[in-house]
Amino acid sequence: MKYLIDSYAWIEYFIGSEAGEKVKPIIEGLEEKLTPTICLAEIYAKTLKVEGKELAEKQRAFIKERSALTPLDEGMAIKSAEIDVAMKRKIEGWGLADSIVYATGLMKGAEIVTGDAHFKNLENVIFIKMGENPKKDKK
Repeated sequence: MKYLIDSYAWIEYFIGSEAGEKVKPIIEGLEEKLTPTICLAEIYAKTLKVEGKELAEKQRAFIKERSALTPLDEGMAIKSAEIDVAMKRKIEGWGLADSIVYATGLMKGAEIVTGDAHFKNLENVIFIKMGENPKKDKK
């Protein structure tokens, strides 16, 4: 199986939360993992702001060691735009970064691992937020 690790999942893993414990076997496992570069930017910015550059750099290196960074290319940009228009009609607060993550997962054939509420009940999503989606909590 191939997994796309979203910003939410990485951050929960790094802080050692219950949701982080759920994603730990995936992050530390041997299966193929992807991280969109937009997620790296989100994680790096948050850590830089709260903890500083040293930890942000350590996390960046770890993410690169454990997953393949997936840049936004032209095809993904177009697919992201199409998803963005459709999802903003259905899901309040849906953002372009969400569209990029979802498009990347779909185009790469990966299960998206996240606890971001915008992704709850979407196809190809393993939802790790505790107590939110029992069907997916079994994974």
